[in-house]
Amino acid sequence: MADEIATLAGGCFWCTEAVYQNLKGVKSVTSGYIGGTMPDPTYEQVCSGATGHAEAIRITYDPAVISYADLLDIFFATHNPTTLNRQGNDVGTQYRSAIFPHSAEQEAQARAGIERAQADQSDPIVTAIEPDATWYPAEDYHQKYWERVGDQNPYCMAVIPPKLAKLRKGFGERIGG
Repeated sequence: MADEIATLAGGCFWCTEAVYQNLKGVKSVTSGYIGGTMPDPTYEQVCSGATGHAEAIRITYDPAVISYADLLDIFFATHNPTTLNRQGNDVGTQYRSAIFPHSAEQEAQARAGIERAQADQSDPIVTAIEPDATWYPAEDYHQKYWERVGDQNPYCMAVIPPKLAKLRKGFGERIGG
């Protein structure tokens, strides 16, 4: 079975990347930008909120080891899908919760994933399903940020360990990739 790609936006890409990079079946995680109007945006441009892009991650994975549905369940369990254009102190459309399906099958699974997640939430889920769009990898210094320097960044230390604790608690058997 060939590798597949999933593209998810759940706030700060440093924080979502850290969740997925050590999962069994995940081959790579790339931080980047998607869903905006400006070609080749920079981090500073995206952070301004003026480009329309979301900070997102692109996951290359082996569907024989981890399914798209599993990736979605982890996504919903490790970020807040009920806040519009916000994750914690990060506010703006660049921090929106969104899924960018690469096929009709992924879109159907994204809708089913939202329904599963909604069953566990008292507030409405606001995660958008957006059309696949041009993907722009983020600058090199953003890639594998948590792995390289995140523990030296107070923001990362406040946000990422709780996400990883949720991952271990709910999906511990998936870790080890």
